[in-house]
Amino acid sequence: MVVLRKPFFVFNFCFITALLFFSLQHVGFTSAVSRPSKPRRRTPAAHTRAPGAYTRTPGAHATTPGTRPRLPGANTRSPRGNTRISGAKMGQWKVLLNSTGVVAMHMTLTPRNTVLMLDQTETGRSGYLLRGRRYRGAVCSSSNVHDSACWAHSVEYDINANKIRALPVQTDTWCSSGAFLSNGTLLQTGGHGNGYRRIRYFHPCTNRQCSWIQSSNSLMSNRWYASDQRLPSDRVIVVGGKDVFTYEFVPKFSRNERSFSLPFLQRTYDSGEDGNNLYPFLHLSSDGNLFIFANRDSILLDYRRNRVMKTYPRIPGDGARNYPSSGSSVMLPLNYKDGFQKVEVIVCGGSSKGAYEAARGGRFLKALNNCGRMVISGVNHKWEMEHMPAPRLLNDMILLPTGQILIINGARNGAGGWNNAVRPSLEPYLYSPKKKWGRRFSVLKATKIPRLYHSSALLLPDGRVLVAGGNPNRNYTFRNVAFPTELRLQAFTPHYMDRSYHSIRPSSVSINLQDSVRYGEDFTIIFRIVRTPGKVVNFNIYAPPFTTHSISMNQRMLRLRCKTMIRERSGWTNAVLVAPPNPVVAPSGYYMLTVVNEGIPSIAQWLKLDSI
Repeated sequence: MVVLRKPFFVFNFCFITALLFFSLQHVGFTSAVSRPSKPRRRTPAAHTRAPGAYTRTPGAHATTPGTRPRLPGANTRSPRGNTRISGAKMGQWKVLLNSTGVVAMHMTLTPRNTVLMLDQTETGRSGYLLRGRRYRGAVCSSSNVHDSACWAHSVEYDINANKIRALPVQTDTWCSSGAFLSNGTLLQTGGHGNGYRRIRYFHPCTNRQCSWIQSSNSLMSNRWYASDQRLPSDRVIVVGGKDVFTYEFVPKFSRNERSFSLPFLQRTYDSGEDGNNLYPFLHLSSDGNLFIFANRDSILLDYRRNRVMKTYPRIPGDGARNYPSSGSSVMLPLNYKDGFQKVEVIVCGGSSKGAYEAARGGRFLKALNNCGRMVISGVNHKWEMEHMPAPRLLNDMILLPTGQILIINGARNGAGGWNNAVRPSLEPYLYSPKKKWGRRFSVLKATKIPRLYHSSALLLPDGRVLVAGGNPNRNYTFRNVAFPTELRLQAFTPHYMDRSYHSIRPSSVSINLQDSVRYGEDFTIIFRIVRTPGKVVNFNIYAPPFTTHSISMNQRMLRLRCKTMIRERSGWTNAVLVAPPNPVVAPSGYYMLTVVNEGIPSIAQWLKLDSI
């Protein structure tokens, strides 16, 4: 902790948001178990189509290029700002590892600065043989390599070391869900087959000895394609699943806890399209109730009394947003200026009506090209519609420390599921929610690696976006398919990390507390800026999500109040911040805190919110 001397300049105000500075040298990686072989790869342009693959020009079934369908009740003015941006503003891509060993169908960031990745056990052999593990009375070795249990289907990625550690997982996590508890433990629920009703825990550690623990308790219902949301009570609500129209709570207080009927899920189920309401979008509202979006409809649920408090207008347009239509959603950052009471959600992308069945028959319909944005708090609710630069599904939406949203991964045609999408979306979109309508989207630098079904993305503490997974092909398939199974690990570096911003980037952020900060209390941070801080300095805290199938469960950002900010001649700045008022607006647990000076964020520091 730096001792601050006599101040010479006092700011009577402060806003908040994020930071970033980094110049990491990445090295080759090793495994704690065994080194995966490097599959033969082709550039995206060299992908060959599988026998019988669709060969007509993608998008031929859709509207004429350049035309936009009118949406009932939507704003249909032509967007003027959906353009490319030049130079360093476009960001940069870098391959970190040639193979993660498993497809990152699920991915999450832990408070130990590691990333957990999960695949499905039914895929058979992965990149890591679990040498020495016993299965069916024999020791796993090259002689029984076809036994799925002898291969790792989960890994832990060390961000700083750029290395992978293989982890055994007992039951199938295919299309499962997850959320962090207040102590930093990941609670992971459901899956397929022997994982339908399983509950798993992973408590991150520093000695590389931690692994998955399977609970003796079970879920009440099969939870395949369900969604998890952390609650103020430090429990998690698990909603939906394939052919399941209920919700329940974990951790379990007893084996006799029941599940609760949710007719909304049954009403939104589209039997001809494999559901179209799987992995429902969940957002915890500032009044403690749960916003649930499924297919095209949404409600506000009082889960404590099992009562629907609001039914919102249907999002305009045809098509659906949830799996297998596979759009995405985030809740915009909450702000101390209104007491964290205004809650606004945005839903982007998805599939055209009938796209799932069409894709199974070899026809790939154009994806939806719009986003819907709505304030879910208060009394007036109306979707504001706006067009993305191009159609998109299977897209991930990541809140950046600047308060902007990065839309990344996905495809332009088709639906979710194996080999159901074509025309990869290689260019990320940057969405700036505070800009005027029609000027909110920018197109960033394209990757060369297609990321379609089973891809994931998440924000790292240093401000990069980690991108992994994609194209499982039912097994690890690298040849004779349109899109080979993707094991390469990438980082997308946004423009705000460029060295040219060094003089205005906050650095050396330190939080003056022993363990955690209590709700509503003042706490002090210090940081350094080479130049005098700008007129706008924001302070954000961010809850990292559990990402899978285009949704980021529990992703949450809050802008904190700054009471005073004092800068010394040396460049060190002392800021007194106010913690969120209660666990309803910010459930207890670990958050990444960033300082954002004139739109340039610092490297995030971990902060624990606690009511004790």
